[in-house]
Amino acid sequence: MRIALISTPFLPVPPRDYGGTELVVHELAEGLAARGHAVTLYATGDSASPGTLHWLYPEAQWPPDPLVDLAHVSWALRAAGRGGFDIVHAHSPAALALAHVAPGLPLVYSIHHARDERLSRFYQHFLRPWYIAISADQLRHESPLPRMTVIHHGLDPARFEWSDRPADYVCFLGRLSRVKGPHTAIDVAARAGLAIRLGGEAHPPDREFARAEVEPRLRLPHVTYLGVVGGSAKIPLLRDARALLAPIEWNEPFGLILIEAMLSGCPVVAFRRGSVPELVEHGVTGLVVDNAEQMAAVLRPGGPLDRLDRRRCRARAIQRFSRMRMVEDHERLYARVTADRAAARGLVVPTPAA
Repeated sequence: MRIALISTPFLPVPPRDYGGTELVVHELAEGLAARGHAVTLYATGDSASPGTLHWLYPEAQWPPDPLVDLAHVSWALRAAGRGGFDIVHAHSPAALALAHVAPGLPLVYSIHHARDERLSRFYQHFLRPWYIAISADQLRHESPLPRMTVIHHGLDPARFEWSDRPADYVCFLGRLSRVKGPHTAIDVAARAGLAIRLGGEAHPPDREFARAEVEPRLRLPHVTYLGVVGGSAKIPLLRDARALLAPIEWNEPFGLILIEAMLSGCPVVAFRRGSVPELVEHGVTGLVVDNAEQMAAVLRPGGPLDRLDRRRCRARAIQRFSRMRMVEDHERLYARVTADRAAARGLVVPTPAA
């Protein structure tokens, strides 16, 4: 297939440090190219692509600006509309409205955010594209759409290392925001008698919370603050951690750090919110708990956490969250989109083997 992937203009592909959407686009581009597809990536000029790279902005445009996104997506769709692609897969909601500049485009759009009433109403105006939800929990919270399927993210397992002899610390990686729960992770580690290594930064909306609730805790003796932890630095951190803590306080549609940990053989101990019960297999790839008291209890040495098999954790994560599995799921969807378009035009296309 000839496939166009339209990323965001805010971070390069792959991202240098944090960047969930851009990391998924990178993994998808790499995996599709490895399967023999002709991939064209519309991103920023500081990106890398296994296929053809086109860009409007030579460098990533941070912080996000809706006008920058509008310029990038409209330019990309105009170019893609002339490219004769079998699939155009966009990762910005602006693409749904801007697709009017290229009618008949075989458009797929991935929803990367939690339920947003404004966007949910917006989606109802565009019922012809195919939508991808990144978890069943996200799908349950979204307004019904006629062409919608669930595809979990996947990552290249070869990027991660694992060990059956973890060090004596737990870790937290994520934004220093209330909904991510860094303050709770620090408190839980103290209650369990464990050291914690914490990585992340506060984005502008979260800075007041971070100053009040996180920064004082960073001075506690059991805490090691790592700042922003990029790609290569995550590998040994997750490999050697007893567990990744995710005491989230929101319905997170998907947590990439959860599967990064599990692919490292590092169990995830997380609150039962959002997609957590869907991603973390209790007793296999981690432990799902309901509150801070339960989290501390399962973490204590000699408890349920120590009975998890880290080799099995990694093997199960590879089975469920590898890049190959994600790419195969997308291939099946792309084939459905192609067949649907052909049927609308009175053509017949062969159905791919399962």
